[in-house]
Amino acid sequence: MLLSGQDPAAILAAAQRLAAGELLGLPTETVYGLAARADRDEAVAKIFAAKGRPADHPLIVHVLDTAGAEPFAEHLPDTARRLMDAFWPGPLTVIVPRRAGVAEAAAGGQSTVGLRAPSHPVARAVLAAARALGVAGVAAPSANRFGRVSPTLAQHVIEEFEPGLMVLDGGACDVGIESSIVDCSREHPALLRPGLLSRERLEAVLGEPLRAPDAAAPKASGTLAAHYAPRARVRLLASDALASRLAVGAAAGVLEGLAVYSRAQFQSAQAAWRWQPMPADPVAAAHELFAVLRVLDAEGAREIWVEAPPVDSAWDGVRDRLSRAAAAFSD
Repeated sequence: MLLSGQDPAAILAAAQRLAAGELLGLPTETVYGLAARADRDEAVAKIFAAKGRPADHPLIVHVLDTAGAEPFAEHLPDTARRLMDAFWPGPLTVIVPRRAGVAEAAAGGQSTVGLRAPSHPVARAVLAAARALGVAGVAAPSANRFGRVSPTLAQHVIEEFEPGLMVLDGGACDVGIESSIVDCSREHPALLRPGLLSRERLEAVLGEPLRAPDAAAPKASGTLAAHYAPRARVRLLASDALASRLAVGAAAGVLEGLAVYSRAQFQSAQAAWRWQPMPADPVAAAHELFAVLRVLDAEGAREIWVEAPPVDSAWDGVRDRLSRAAAAFSD
């Protein structure tokens, strides 16, 4: 059931659906989410069931603002507040100590919880309308089957789930990859998942370097080694390795069903492979990444060979998603 996110009646209906403990396809600036009220474990359980997601893999709770975050947090550490002041609403999730007895299912049973304030106007309208109905915040992982490519269009969500799911159409997601996740629950902040926000921007606000996650770090959404995978096999290759493989494959005539996603355009007389240009700008590449993977899947690609992004922090989010997509098919 697809409704326009520009329709006030649809916004109210969506908020009422959340208040009743039902699921909703919700646009955000990162990707579309599969949302349920975070303060009712039985509602959150429907997300895990619909996605086929392990119940101990935590979800991110979406709130309207800092005031909306406070009911879910035991306290908001200073590091979290600085990041929230700088980047909320926007594509940043902070991990903080969770208030006891609240959002246990959404947190995957952990003593911490991930919180984010989305900037998408439709998401914010729904969160505001839902708060007026007593919904403090919504858990909203990406609206796709667990481990698969995240949706950046409303139609992607419709394709993933049964027709009865209410989905608000908010257009194409501006960012296109999931939020950066920073653990603020311990003495020093750590970057658990890169996103559009660069490490340098985050560290400038924090005033200290971000640590790497260690064995004691909380689990976080979208950080499994294999994730974000299309049906086609993804191989992530350096430019020279990609050129070499294409030359060998063309000579052997074995490139049927191959798609190539790269910044470089490789010369070949072999017409059996399909080239999709990758933007040279990391923001543009992030915006289209998941949509491109879905298109190549729909076209029947057997394998997708991707040119590895530059070694530059601006590309960290794109590189992270591609590395996890390729890990799902590692030899």
